[in-house]
This record gives sequence, structure tokens and C-alpha cells, in this order.
Amino acid sequence: MKTIKWIVDKHVNEQMDYPHISQAAEFLNNNEVVAFPSETVYGLGANAGSTEAVAKIFEAKGRPSDNPLIVHIGDRAQLPALVKQINEKAEKLIEAFWPGPLTIIFEKKEGVFSDKVTAGLNTVGIRLPDHPVAMALIKEANLPIAAPSANRSGRPSPTTAKHVLDDLDGKIAGIVDGGATGVGVESTVIDCTAETPVILRPGGVSKEEIESIIGPVEIDAALLNGEGAPKSPGMKYTHYAPDAPLYLMEGSPGKIQSLVDDKRKEGLKVGILATEESKGNYSADVVIPCGSRKDLPTVAQSLYDVLRAFNEADLDMIVSEVFPRDGIGTAIMNRLEKAAGHRWL
Repeated sequence: MKTIKWIVDKHVNEQMDYPHISQAAEFLNNNEVVAFPSETVYGLGANAGSTEAVAKIFEAKGRPSDNPLIVHIGDRAQLPALVKQINEKAEKLIEAFWPGPLTIIFEKKEGVFSDKVTAGLNTVGIRLPDHPVAMALIKEANLPIAAPSANRSGRPSPTTAKHVLDDLDGKIAGIVDGGATGVGVESTVIDCTAETPVILRPGGVSKEEIESIIGPVEIDAALLNGEGAPKSPGMKYTHYAPDAPLYLMEGSPGKIQSLVDDKRKEGLKVGILATEESKGNYSADVVIPCGSRKDLPTVAQSLYDVLRAFNEADLDMIVSEVFPRDGIGTAIMNRLEKAAGHRWL
């Protein structure tokens, strides 16, 4: 299969005037899969109502079939046709954070989605992306679009069209190249079907921001133990991993450097994931800064690009600094722990 690439300027006001958007939407209506940018990462989109189309997502990604997919809509007005009810807390979250990097779990309406989208559950995760290209494409297709991240399963998520093509060139019908994404980590997923909403995946909207709108929320235990049927992507399996094994390490740069020195004396090639503030303190085969510790959103924005960059160096191991678990730091540490397979030094 030849993967078609359409280049679209995300800064143009009338995205739907692009013939590329119409062509990509036609592919979606013909049950093909098309990658497209959102404000979080690139998604791999398909008609959420078609089992034939959704099966192509799983085939391209090599994704386990018990891992549900998030459905993207282009307009809030689409939502009532897809879900049984929108309760008060969900309404408040929609008002505060849509469009944006927040996925809300609802009870699904029967007969709307392919069972492959929901992994057989009676719930579905839906979000309205805050990206002009994504919104234009979904509106033009006039479909709810199932769209996990557009990468091979287990690999770092893609934040540029190049990342998508590195993983999926020849495996998908097309990609809409709208430039680099913004937030850099996936959406937060919150289950609003319970009396007390539960965060299933940390992401671009923090727990603190959510609680400022609807009051206390819980963190799902499956985020820690990975047990049970996942209601959200990212709750099960290793994700985001570079080729070399990644290890997390707390402590000063001096402590980390001492360990790296020992490993290099053993003949290992070692990389260090650092920050702009600390990169000058390290000596290793590769040292790659990942944003600023003083500005954690910059770490989120560059995290997946940095994890992929380590693959160019043919390393035996990577040692990563760690980050505070508040605000978007929760999402950063969730992704790093997944990428490391919860390995700590």
C-alpha cells in the first residue's frame, strides 16, 4: 500500500476549503485509515461505526484487541447521538475543557459503534480535539472517528508526521501533515459514569484543573497495577518505549553520573534523558535534553520526540531523570514509567 501524504497549513482559517481535507475525508468515508494531527499527538483515524475500518487500525498498529479506542468528534452537537446521557459533571467538564485534551467516558448508545472500538464494553471515550485540521477533517467526514495514536503499538507516540511515517508508511492509506503537535502527551481520560468521576489516564488536563471545576475525583487503581479490562487506552501493556531499555532514577546529577560511569566501564553504551538545566552536568554516549524542569509543559511537548531520538544512537540502556508528580508532571511520569516498564535504579 502506498501511503498518501497531504500537507495542510494549520494556520489557515478555512481548513475545509483545502481539497486535501476533502480527499482525506473521502478516504475515511470509504473505510480507510488516515492519520491526522491533534493538539496532543497524531491520531490514526477510522470510521468508528465500521468494524472493517476499525480492524485496519488494529492491523496497522499491531494493537491488542482488548484495548479500547477513543472516539473523536468535530462538533459538540454530535455527542447526544452517540451516548445515553450527559450528566451534570460531564456537562461542566465539556464547558470547561472542550475543545481540548480531555476524553470523557460515557455510556454508549447501542448500534452506533463497532464493538472493536469499545472492546466489548458498554462505555465509550469521546473527545473534541482542539486542532483546526482535526476538526475540519472530522466535520468534513461527518463521522465519529476512532483514533488512537498513529504509531506501532508500544512505540513512542508520534508528534510529527515524520514519526507516523517512520512507523506506518505503507501500512495506512494516508496522512494529513499539519505540522508538529502542541501538548505532546495524549488527552486525560476521565470516567464520568460513576458517582465520583475517575481519572483513567493522566494527560493534557491535570487532576487539579479538573477538581477546580467538579470537585474531588479519584485515580483508578488500574493505573498502578494494570489489572482488569482496560476502559481507556494506556491502562495496560508497555507503551511509549524506545528500542533500548529505559530506567528511571531519582537523585542528583552526580548520583546519576556515577551510575552511568559504572555502566560504561562495563562496556555498555548509555544515554541520559536530562533537562535543559542539567544537561551540562552529564557525560555519556548520548545526552538529550527534554525541555525545562522549570516549565514542565515543555517536557511534555518534547518527550516522545526525545524517546524516539535515542533510537538513532544504538544504545544498550537509557537512564532518565524523574519529575514531580503534580500538574502535567503526573502525565509525564505516567508515560516515562510505561516506557521504562516500571524499571527503577
